[in-house]
Amino acid sequence: MTGKKDYYEVLGVSKNASDDEIKKAYRKLAVKYHPDKNPGDKEAEAKFKEINEAHDVLSDKQKRARYDQFGHAGVGGAGGNPFSGGGNPFGGGFNYNGQTFNFDFGGGGAFDDILGSLFGFGAAGARRPRKGPDLQTSVTLTFEEAIFGTTKTVSVNGEDLKVKIPAGIDDGMSIRLSGKGGPAPEGGSGPGDLYVRIRVKPHKHLTREGAIILSEQRISMVDAALGCEIEVETVDGVVTMKVPAGTQSGTPFKLSGHGVPFRSDGDRGPHIVTVIVETPKNLSRKQKDLLEEFKKTKKRGFWG
Repeated sequence: MTGKKDYYEVLGVSKNASDDEIKKAYRKLAVKYHPDKNPGDKEAEAKFKEINEAHDVLSDKQKRARYDQFGHAGVGGAGGNPFSGGGNPFGGGFNYNGQTFNFDFGGGGAFDDILGSLFGFGAAGARRPRKGPDLQTSVTLTFEEAIFGTTKTVSVNGEDLKVKIPAGIDDGMSIRLSGKGGPAPEGGSGPGDLYVRIRVKPHKHLTREGAIILSEQRISMVDAALGCEIEVETVDGVVTMKVPAGTQSGTPFKLSGHGVPFRSDGDRGPHIVTVIVETPKNLSRKQKDLLEEFKKTKKRGFWG
């Protein structure tokens, strides 16, 4: 996940900038580089996208904390993830390991006619033989199946098809299976395509942000103060993680290689665990006395 500029540098603010300073810097730059003010300027368009990406991270407290600690690797989505979109300028599609994936798709022949007229092979030129209609179906995956990939069977027109689901696919994407759609009309060029829409069930404890998996782990105030080891649920099973003494609530920790595959060679993003320190309720008399003593000791040390 390299090659990206520092988000603070993009907005022209310091790393200790306040939320208000970040907001003002973003607004100023967004007005300057907005596509409406720079029609046809590709550099301004790229800059506007970069500004929005930086603002999206730095204006969110949790994302900003992860970025400050882990850089671009802590905020997901960016760099090397084939499932972050792009590729087909007309449908948001892309090719990965021999299969085509789309975020959304338009239907069949009418769309072909539009493209044909744009590029000179439509009504004004020789028409191509019409394909059969494109068809759509859907499959539902568990969170883990979407992370690691699987094979699913779908039924189309009474015939069962096995669909290979690659590791790292996300909710809302679709897979195009060429030639697996409806049959062509008489004299047509062949059957249409089949689009398999992906639905991913939410996980009880884990969420996903691009190539990053996120979770929270609650620990006691005493464990946070003294340090401890905790067991963290990941898609690879339970992992033991050390929490150093003095950990503050909201601190993120990175478990490298336990996130989502983002390249065909199997490289994976991280799993980021945010530690939440719980304040105890319903203290016993003895516990209250111990905390009061700690409070007095701290004050004496602070004032010398």
